[in-house]
Amino acid sequence: MTKVKKEKVSADGEEAAAAAAAAGGNEKSYQELIANVNPIAQPLASKKLSKKLYKCVKKAAKVKNIRRGVKEVQKFINKGEKGIVVLAGDTLPIDVYCHLPIMCEDRNLPYAYIPSKVGGSSCSTEHLNTP
Repeated sequence: MTKVKKEKVSADGEEAAAAAAAAGGNEKSYQELIANVNPIAQPLASKKLSKKLYKCVKKAAKVKNIRRGVKEVQKFINKGEKGIVVLAGDTLPIDVYCHLPIMCEDRNLPYAYIPSKVGGSSCSTEHLNTP
């Protein structure tokens, strides 16, 4: 298969929109995702770190070495399990998971907020539903 070069569009906005449409169509830009972040989502991962964290979550889901949900994460933090806690910055209501960063700080666990839980779709829950 050969690559076909496209004509450059004169306006930067049109060029970015065309690139986004070619890349995935429905994917939102990092700036659009940041607009929906909760006020407590600090430290928020940068664009580059967010990509790395999404990739890390995807790999962990493949080998089924991931903890999902507030109850499960809280249980394993209390047990003393080590790892990194990745929290979605656009999760509502805030009260559901606002205690997790405090627990992580108490136990010296690294944690970070990513702008959206959209990347969480890469870690499927199919194996939980199987008998």
